[in-house]
Amino acid sequence: MAITRSNVGLDVVFDAGRTFFHQKLDHFRKAQAKRRVYRTTFHELSVLSDRELGDLGIPRSNIKRLAMEAAYGL
Repeated sequence: MAITRSNVGLDVVFDAGRTFFHQKLDHFRKAQAKRRVYRTTFHELSVLSDRELGDLGIPRSNIKRLAMEAAYGL
């Protein structure tokens, strides 16, 4: 008679841990991508002159809000 061990319970715990880790990693990557969009948009608008912003109809005070909208849809 052979002695066998069942690791089913342990496998469930490891699978749950992997799932949790991958969910957190995915959330982190999405947040990182949104932050990159925010920074890029903010920088591109910030380097424009007041005249160029005026031609676009964007007051300088709205740059932060527009970058937030572009990145986070707020």
